[in-house]
Amino acid sequence: MNEAEGLRQRRSFRSQVITEDSPAQEAKEGSTYSSKVFRVTFLTLAASLTVPLLGVTVLLDCPIDPQPISLKEPPLLTGVLEPNIKLRKAERLWENQLVGPESIVNIGELKQYEHWQVSSSLCGLYQNEKFYLVSLSLKSDVLFTGTADGKIIKIEDGEIQTIARIGHGPCGTHEDEPTCGRPLGIRVGPNNTLFVADAYYGLYEVNPGTGETKMLVSNKALIEGQKLSFLNDLTVTRDGRKIYFTDSSSKWQRRDYLFLLMEGTDDGRLLEYDTITKEVKVLMKGLRFPNGVQLSPAEDFVLVQETTMARIRRYYVSGLMKGGADMFVENMPGLPDNIRLSSSGGYWVAMSAVRPNPGFSLLDFLSEKPWIKRMIFKLLSQETVTKFVPKYSLVVELSETGSYRRSFHDPNGVTVAYVSEAHEHNGYLYLGSFRSPFICRLNLQHV
Repeated sequence: MNEAEGLRQRRSFRSQVITEDSPAQEAKEGSTYSSKVFRVTFLTLAASLTVPLLGVTVLLDCPIDPQPISLKEPPLLTGVLEPNIKLRKAERLWENQLVGPESIVNIGELKQYEHWQVSSSLCGLYQNEKFYLVSLSLKSDVLFTGTADGKIIKIEDGEIQTIARIGHGPCGTHEDEPTCGRPLGIRVGPNNTLFVADAYYGLYEVNPGTGETKMLVSNKALIEGQKLSFLNDLTVTRDGRKIYFTDSSSKWQRRDYLFLLMEGTDDGRLLEYDTITKEVKVLMKGLRFPNGVQLSPAEDFVLVQETTMARIRRYYVSGLMKGGADMFVENMPGLPDNIRLSSSGGYWVAMSAVRPNPGFSLLDFLSEKPWIKRMIFKLLSQETVTKFVPKYSLVVELSETGSYRRSFHDPNGVTVAYVSEAHEHNGYLYLGSFRSPFICRLNLQHV
């Protein structure tokens, strides 16, 4: 063996140097490799899902054309607006016997009771007693409301009776609602007649005794070139001469109220109907989802709830300000539905959705992001979107000038859900709902 071959042999058997860093280095290299594989897999999966999703959102039609809406930061829920659970003290009445009692009125009926009575002398002696028949008149309150199945019902002595319906069956589905009819606002006229705003059929007068219905304004009528697509609420003067009512939209119907809310459509109106001349006038237009309406106690102005904008507008119908309009309450803590008089001279306002502050308000978040609204409604139905809105019921009492007096809450809608109206009568608040299967009654002495 020569010297060169011996050197090569010695090199081939040179020992390896193993350090403590070698396993760590291998682990690091393995971890880096696994991380790369994970990132590549994740990005591939994300791309495989995102690309088709983007394609679908581009190709799919959106049922709404949302407009950006500017809302102020919601008021802080402090002071008289401090969250509480006072609405949970309400009791549920006629549960599962009716659905969606949106608006409630009461009429006192006189019942005749006859019985035999004994007459005696003034000195208390029973000589010359005489028996005679007398008749006593006792007042019994009867409630009336309109329900989601198109009925106008009477509730007397705890019994529910259908007195009229403006539409016809079938009822119960989204598609059926226009033919079924949907009575919303309901009021009592000067002769105990009922005035009803049906979302699909128009303005009606209903005899509560016979159930006879009389059309006053048809939804097919063009008022100043614009159709009535969504009659909502009404208020009546004490003499029954004037009826003020809202048409929430000429584009959207009641069954698509969420589209109307999310699109921010400004085609709603306040109208006036004269029961003598039969004329209909437009008093206000360009409103975003005008909803509940209420005459002031002096009947000099009408308050209009503008749901989308979380505010109340005021329109003057008499006096020096007649024909003028201004803001009554703005930037409310929720979306106002119906409004009714309170016994204190103020107003009850029902809200089925709140704008929590502190907290996250989905409605406020989406208000200036129409592109997100488009994507949502391309992929989800109205019913699905509704489930993401917190079920929080709120009723506030306003003073005659619009300041907050008190508030009743039910976070998560445990007892009172989807509240639409607060009707005060004999020390109680009767709480209507646009979808709950009951009426709630709250004793005001307990809150």
